[in-house]
Amino acid sequence: MPSVQIKSVPEPTHLVLRQRAARAHQSLQEYLLELLVTHAAEPTVGEVLDRVEGRSGGAVTFELAAELIRHDRAGR
Repeated sequence: MPSVQIKSVPEPTHLVLRQRAARAHQSLQEYLLELLVTHAAEPTVGEVLDRVEGRSGGAVTFELAAELIRHDRAGR
């Protein structure tokens, strides 16, 4: 499994991360690995837009979509 090393972490940042890891009953490495895995699992806005851009179908105009959302919100 690959490794990642981060150098020159500011001391206040390191302290906060160590404290959070301790509160989660994890080592700093376990805590940071969990953060990285969770972060990587969520697509960025750019990635989502790239996927959407490649799709075809659907012919709802922006105006109709906005009207449907307003209608839905009004019914709540």
